[in-house]
Amino acid sequence: MLTIEKAKEINIKGKDMLKLIDFSKDTIEALVLLADDMKKNKEKYASALQGQLLGMIFEKHSTRTRVSFEAAMIQLGGHAMFMSSNDLQLGRGETIEDTGKVLSGYLDGIMIRTHSHSRIEALAEAATIPVINGLTDLYHPCQALADLLTVYELKGKFKGVKMAYVGDGNNVAHSLMMGAVMTGMDFALTTPAGYEALPEMKEIAQKISAETGSTLTFTEDPEEAVKGADFIYTDVWTSMGQEEEAAKRLKDFEVYQVNEELMALAEADCKFMHCLPAHRGEEVTADVMDGEASVVFQQAENRMHAQKAVLYTLMKK
Repeated sequence: MLTIEKAKEINIKGKDMLKLIDFSKDTIEALVLLADDMKKNKEKYASALQGQLLGMIFEKHSTRTRVSFEAAMIQLGGHAMFMSSNDLQLGRGETIEDTGKVLSGYLDGIMIRTHSHSRIEALAEAATIPVINGLTDLYHPCQALADLLTVYELKGKFKGVKMAYVGDGNNVAHSLMMGAVMTGMDFALTTPAGYEALPEMKEIAQKISAETGSTLTFTEDPEEAVKGADFIYTDVWTSMGQEEEAAKRLKDFEVYQVNEELMALAEADCKFMHCLPAHRGEEVTADVMDGEASVVFQQAENRMHAQKAVLYTLMKK
């Protein structure tokens, strides 16, 4: 691991944060260490982004992303502007490229929570200020950084730590998998047939794990996946936009529920993680979600601290 002094020397000012794999292993570790320092020493960074403006475009609903980014900017001395796509000319047909060019003249950074990843790529290509991915259909990098921060707080390291993800091979799984193997964690992904992570994502993760020496496992057997796990992670079975598939998904995922029986197969001190919102009684039982092993609300708070590190590193003057 880097020291905090070395972490502060990492320079990615002016770049975009669209996905973790755009950055080096050292940069990802640096962001985690910086987030940890910011969480412990809030006042030290209170004017770090004084006078800076972040525009936040939302094309999908949000609780954690909106509040954590806005709070992060305020705590760093800056200001965040919420912009629903329905309130912008985006909602009336203005192109994402034109929006990026216009906002670049007003703001110091843009965060967008949207649907297609190609849409955020088009925005970043047109904008002349940093663009941050608040969520797309392929990636959720800020969530993964918060998850890595949570692991670091609890374990003090990444190497030798095992994360098991149980459920849908979605955008959260993609970013978490990349972040885990980039930092040298062992990672197991267990999904039902037909719900696997995208083949290209698995291929990228396999190449990274070969470089970092981490163990990467793909299986349809959740009991196999969680053996030796220090963390078990899940997400909702039906995400926004998949409501018509809900009944089928409930049936397909029924043996992938994280319950006390599954937790008992992992390490004795295994922690439960979830990106939220959670559906108790579906992907996780209430006794696990609200039990002593659950660190989901620590994760949720860490969204703000991880994003402070991203904002500071990309936007500082």
